[in-house]
Amino acid sequence: MSIVVVGLNHKNVPLEILERMTIQKTDLPKALADLTSREHVTEAVVLSTCNRIEVYAFAEKFHGGYEDIRNFFAETTHVAPEDFSDYLTGLYDVDAVRHLFAVASGLDSVVLGENEILGQVRVAWEAAAEESTVGPVLNPMFRHALQVGKRVRTETEISQKTTSVSQAAVAMAEQRLGGLSDRRVLVVGTGKMGEGLARALNGGGVSEILVANRTWENAVQVADRLQGKPVELNELPKHLAEIDVLLTSTGASSVILEHGDLNDVMRERLDRELLVVDIAVPRDVDPAAGEIDGVTLLDMDDLRAFAEEGIQARRREITGVQAIIDDELDSYVDESTARSVAPLVAGLRDRATGITESEFSRFASKLEGLDENQRKVVESLVTGVVGKLLHEPTVRMKDAAGTARGERLAEALRDLFNL
Repeated sequence: MSIVVVGLNHKNVPLEILERMTIQKTDLPKALADLTSREHVTEAVVLSTCNRIEVYAFAEKFHGGYEDIRNFFAETTHVAPEDFSDYLTGLYDVDAVRHLFAVASGLDSVVLGENEILGQVRVAWEAAAEESTVGPVLNPMFRHALQVGKRVRTETEISQKTTSVSQAAVAMAEQRLGGLSDRRVLVVGTGKMGEGLARALNGGGVSEILVANRTWENAVQVADRLQGKPVELNELPKHLAEIDVLLTSTGASSVILEHGDLNDVMRERLDRELLVVDIAVPRDVDPAAGEIDGVTLLDMDDLRAFAEEGIQARRREITGVQAIIDDELDSYVDESTARSVAPLVAGLRDRATGITESEFSRFASKLEGLDENQRKVVESLVTGVVGKLLHEPTVRMKDAAGTARGERLAEALRDLFNL
């Protein structure tokens, strides 16, 4: 059995492929059920964010699990395997656990040390728990990953200053425009990313924050919290003609602003330029809109480049974060090893206890002449002998757990004692 992680992330895959591979939140229950119905996958968690799509699984065999997950990606997203297989990353056992710990710590994010990813890991785990696709292997691994993420942010300064994709997006807009003072900004989307955009803007000197969302009540709530103004999503063209910056991050599965929509808007703006920052994956704005005169369109690829320029100071923290991950990985392996050996050791001792009790029953008539104290002496003698015989195999099993030798010893015990 292997812990496996298979997926794509921002480090090695073009945005146009990553956005095609995204799994929407509403599709997660079906996706998780599909994964765990496959031959080699026993447990599964799907982590789908704007920067990655990864499946963490407990699989019968690494190669079988890898193939099952690759096929799952192709069938679920309707993307041909040859379009993404070269970008697919696969890790197993300790390397898979280390990767999850690094993800939870923010080391694997576009914005180094970002805080949002920790919540996304928790939500992915909780979604799998709700669908009963996690169990005794992935549950403790994800629980430990959240502990690692919290410890990293407490004991290091990896999350200082710009600590989210939303903050980075606003900072990128400020850089492009030389500041956002007295600018009118429209935020589309009120999910965690969208609200993060609005929060990052709040108090930054903008003249007005407009908030649009498919669900009107959500737009009203976010706008009220941030002293903004809610607007109807179907009135976007009207407001686009009046604003200076559009920040968008919805969960839509296809573009919500076509090239033609923005082309019409720009005719009304009378040569006033419009900055569009689209951090949704899949993208909210047709990439072709960036070719329209007066439109500057920035997406996650631009954000990656911007974030890379601004993380030099926090790079000094990487060594400390990696030391914490190594320490926690050792702790996790020790705990995991104990969990894996415990059932076999318990089974061995239960087997010995059962045999002992059976033999006492078989010789009950021959022990009738013994008084209570004599009977206790005999029972203690037999139990002590059995305990001493089992002590050495038990110690050797625990010491060798997690190694090839440990697997051989475990298999021998199962065969010898019919466990």
